[in-house]
Formats: sequence, C-alpha cells, structure tokens
Amino acid sequence: MHGSPHLVSDVMTRTVATVVRGAAFKDIVRTMQERKVSALPVLDAADRVIGIVSEADLLPKEEFRNSDPDRHTQSRRLSDLAKAGSVTAGELMTAPALTVEPGATLAQAARTMARAKVKRLPVVDHAGRLEGVVSRADLLKVFLRDDEEIAEEIRREVVAHLFPGPASVVRVEVRDGVVVLGGRVRDTSLVPVAARLVRAVEGVVD
Repeated sequence: MHGSPHLVSDVMTRTVATVVRGAAFKDIVRTMQERKVSALPVLDAADRVIGIVSEADLLPKEEFRNSDPDRHTQSRRLSDLAKAGSVTAGELMTAPALTVEPGATLAQAARTMARAKVKRLPVVDHAGRLEGVVSRADLLKVFLRDDEEIAEEIRREVVAHLFPGPASVVRVEVRDGVVVLGGRVRDTSLVPVAARLVRAVEGVVD
C-alpha cells in the first residue's frame, strides 16, 4: 500500500502566540486574552520550546491570594503554591513541554494528547524549534474530508491491493464518512482485513 496517513503538518496552525522565559505575569494574561488561547509555548532565544504556560498555571495566583493554606494543603499542592508566588513565564511554565513533530500521524498526536490529558501540542522540528501547534479541533478536521475523496482512497489503497480484478468486483460507497463495501470475493478471510484497513483511512467514521 502506498498511501500515507494525514500528518500533523497537514492540519497544524502555523501562526502561534508565544512568550519568552522572562515574560511577566500580566503580559502572559494579556497575550492569552488577545489571542483567545488558554496556553502558550515558552521559547528560548533560539525559538526552542522549553515549556508551556497555561491558565491552570496562572490560577493559583488568584486561588491563594487571601488564603492561608493548612499543612495538608501545603504538602499536597506544593507546586501550585510555588506558582502562586511566581511572576514570570519561566517560573510558571510546565517543563519540559510535551511536543510532537510535524511528521507524526494524527493518530499518534491524538494518543499523546489523550494520555497526557492535554488539549494541544506544540509542533517542533528535530532541534526542538517551534513550527506550529496542533489542537484537538485540528485533529478532527480530517473528518471533513469529502466522501468521494475517501472512497477513491479506499478503492486505490485497499480494494485494489486486497481484491485485484475488475473494478466492479468490490463496490465502495461512502456517506457521511460511513463506508460500505459490497460485492463477492473468493477469499472471505480478507473481509475482516479490509474492514480494519478501511477504518484506518483518515476521515472514516465507521
């Protein structure tokens, strides 16, 4: 099979709001508000991603403003208490940053997000320099693929390899991302293989 899955570079946002290590607390909040984002990559002088500062990193400042946490809270939320007293991106950020490379597949990016329970990932090159950002919404863009485009890929990359022969042997129909294969085949053991390969095609709902 010669088809390649859609990659992070196909869907990522290339214009990214960022801050530097020394960015002040208020500047971070202002940038988030102006760019309507909930997290910002923190870059060094060479545009390498060294961390992420998010709304969750900023909230302890307000949460512990007028409180005197008990000993249990102090031991349980040591990191948050430290952030409550922090004033720069370098002090507030979560580091090292969880990132993904532009050549990663959408499935790989989705698994990374799910395991880490994050909504977006900075996209970096092999040297760690920022190239973009990919979000959950970006990963879902693949489901906007045209039905006929999906059908053509299945005919070319699945049917033609598993069931070589006249084009009419196995029919491919796609509606709203749902694929139906029809026809007669000699080797029925290939049917579950075809189903698995079809589900792996980007944009297929079922």
